[in-house]
Amino acid sequence: MTPAIRMVEKAGIPFETLSYPHDPRTESYGVEAATLLGVPPDSVFKTLIVQLDNRELIVTMLPVHRSLDLKAVAAAGGAKWAAMADVTEAERITGYVAGGISPLGQRKKLRTLIDEHVLRLDRVFFSAGRRGLELVLHPSDLIQLCTATVGSCLPFVDIRKDGYRSA
Repeated sequence: MTPAIRMVEKAGIPFETLSYPHDPRTESYGVEAATLLGVPPDSVFKTLIVQLDNRELIVTMLPVHRSLDLKAVAAAGGAKWAAMADVTEAERITGYVAGGISPLGQRKKLRTLIDEHVLRLDRVFFSAGRRGLELVLHPSDLIQLCTATVGSCLPFVDIRKDGYRSA
């Protein structure tokens, strides 16, 4: 039982937990989860801790197969710039280990930004607070529990007339 699971249970929100055999040699925890659970990678969200220019740490969540746009995060956070937080600091502030950081049940409540793609989903998968363990919630429940802002965490991608993507 993790703090994230206890938080969802206490809120009385319907949820599901799924476990998979985590390979300690993997470097892409979220892609591993999507693959082993057999779910589309755009429904599995990773939790990344970002530091804004004023030293504030914030939680960001986005699909595991996508890259975080730090300029978009800075803009959404009202900052001039943003950078990935140091892993040791992220683990200390959240109480979770990298690859198992959940947006729920953290030691210190951080402001949370969830990529707007979450609004297109019927259910969202994310770390339950331990590598190899995922929580599954309705997106609106995740947003409510995190008291999150929903916005863009992804680089703008435009489909050109010739059908190719540009960033």
